Amino acid sequence: MLETIRNRRSVRQFTSDPVTQEQVEKLLEAGIMAPSAMNKQPWHFIVCRDREMMERFQTVHPYSKMLFQAPVMILVCGDTQKQPGPHFYQQDCAACTENILLAAQAMGLGGCWLGIPPQSEREEQIAALFGLPEHIKPFCGIALGVPSVQPPQPERSLHGLVHENRW
Repeated sequence: MLETIRNRRSVRQFTSDPVTQEQVEKLLEAGIMAPSAMNKQPWHFIVCRDREMMERFQTVHPYSKMLFQAPVMILVCGDTQKQPGPHFYQQDCAACTENILLAAQAMGLGGCWLGIPPQSEREEQIAALFGLPEHIKPFCGIALGVPSVQPPQPERSLHGLVHENRW
């Protein structure tokens, strides 16, 4: 698991190889294994393979140009009726999204997290694009595919970040 975590990158270039339905189902199964506040599991998913929808998503989300190559996008959404307090779905959907990205890495796939909140105009446009009910909020898109390039590992260090008992 630690090797998967170390090797996971935000992949923005993909081959033309497809992502199978079986692979998508395994990714979603990994996602729903994430912890959630009071085990409310407020997530919903839209699996998008429709090129026109992904192109329309790109016009709303300025940092999603990798969808031009990605064979699939998963839109992770939060159900505000299944959360114990305001904005809890965002934390839960974040854990779910990271599980999906780690599972993708373990399966030889690559992914890129396309954050939506706190951009309220972007949230509204994406909700309208996908026909989301009022209580379902778009949290992020995940561009998925077979990586054509493996981005280099960025420098990471715990130096200066860890404090014992107090700041």
